[in-house]
Amino acid sequence: MSELVLVLDFGGQYKELIARSVRGLSVYSEIRQGNISADEVKHLAPIGIILTGGPNSVYLSDSPRCDPGLFSLGIPILGICYGMHLMCYTLGGEVRHGERGEYGTVSAGFNKDSILFNGLAEKSAVLMSHGDHVNRLPDGFVNSGFTADCINAACENVNAKLYGVQFHPETGHTVNGREILRNFLYRVCGASGDYKLADYIDKQVKGIRQKLGNEKVLLALSGGVDSSVCAALLSKAVPGQLTCIFVDHGFMRQNEGDEIEAVFSKSHLRFIRVNAKEKFLAKMKGVSEPESKRKIIGEEFIRTFEEESAKLGDISFLAQGTIYPDVVESGGKHGATIKSHHNVGGLPKNLKFAGVIEPLSGLFKDEVRVLGKKLGLPQSLVNRQPFPGPGLAIRIMGDVTEEKLEILRKADAILREELDVVKRRPDQYFAVLTDTRTVGVKGDDRTYDPVIAIRAVITGDFMTCDYAPLPHKVLGRISSRITSEIPSVSRVVYDITSKPPATVEWE
Repeated sequence: MSELVLVLDFGGQYKELIARSVRGLSVYSEIRQGNISADEVKHLAPIGIILTGGPNSVYLSDSPRCDPGLFSLGIPILGICYGMHLMCYTLGGEVRHGERGEYGTVSAGFNKDSILFNGLAEKSAVLMSHGDHVNRLPDGFVNSGFTADCINAACENVNAKLYGVQFHPETGHTVNGREILRNFLYRVCGASGDYKLADYIDKQVKGIRQKLGNEKVLLALSGGVDSSVCAALLSKAVPGQLTCIFVDHGFMRQNEGDEIEAVFSKSHLRFIRVNAKEKFLAKMKGVSEPESKRKIIGEEFIRTFEEESAKLGDISFLAQGTIYPDVVESGGKHGATIKSHHNVGGLPKNLKFAGVIEPLSGLFKDEVRVLGKKLGLPQSLVNRQPFPGPGLAIRIMGDVTEEKLEILRKADAILREELDVVKRRPDQYFAVLTDTRTVGVKGDDRTYDPVIAIRAVITGDFMTCDYAPLPHKVLGRISSRITSEIPSVSRVVYDITSKPPATVEWE
């Protein structure tokens, strides 16, 4: 069993990023609700605890609290932003609303004698996001960091193994943030770095075999990274006992359905492809509102999956490609509810199975990709560009038709061909068929065609992003190819909006 670090959630937007950062340093982490009892924490026996940030002010009566007993367990604790406020406030310090908040990257100075900052630069940039600050430290604490507007940007009580930082070391905007976390994990918590994904595969294979025995299992395979890696892991654990139903709704990118079939039809599993394009297109007729598209496609997926699974009859278990952020976002026993999650658009609750298997439910997306590589899946699938469940239907603004799908497929394929080979490839990129038409000229003819928008972003966490500063030469080549190779497109635009204020997807 790997050493455990608990990440206690107080509503912070970066809780998953904190947990991923800890795992990236070879220490296993789990996210739990901030109000977990000290007795339960003691039972879990973590080597360290991290208190997340959050949007509240700790001095208000309805703000989230933690069990005060946490601070007397002797377990090292690092409070981040609200987590630092909560620790200091609970232990008798004073937290007030500041005259000036700090938002964005600012310069901070550190006490290099602090174990958190030992070996790092005396001054560096950090990401701040707060309106409150610790005005007075609790007894036993000393200051270990400051900014121009925040005198207590970091603090510590070495004897009690309690540390706090006002800024966010888990983000890439904080210089040396990873090293600060490393110092906490290895020099304060005494971590040995025993968390390795290879062990995860062995553990899951053993667990799957014990649970299934000789029984068969069914998986809804979307062709996305999560369901594909789930299929590969199940196939490795119980070869010949897995059936995959791939519902092809007709909204995939160019050649993707055939590529998915080519990969899995040769594996040690039963692969069933349901070509349901006409049925899904009929449901989309006249529908332009994006949420309506999502709901209709999700419901139709359920019906189609239900129809196909009813034909099988000899399968006892259902598998899903649920990953750890899905569990956290759905609440469950690990975290506060952010949104309801239903894997693959929502599988029917009335399907008769003896049990459900979710072998990836302990992993983050980047870990799932690494696992896929270790399981031998092709790079093209493991590094597949993120793709929404409803597919191209919500990258087409307005109603969805076969003609529009063909236009977008070709434009998206050209974009991916060009960006797949650039040296500094963006983290995500795709094309959008807008519902705006503009005047153009092709040959001697006047045209009035829809506009293709290009979206390409760079991000370390997919929670925030900046638009990718693609070279004009590359953009020019993409535009030239799209307008030349697709007769019904005569204008291409590039989206240069970051997140926030925009989202990655347009709809």
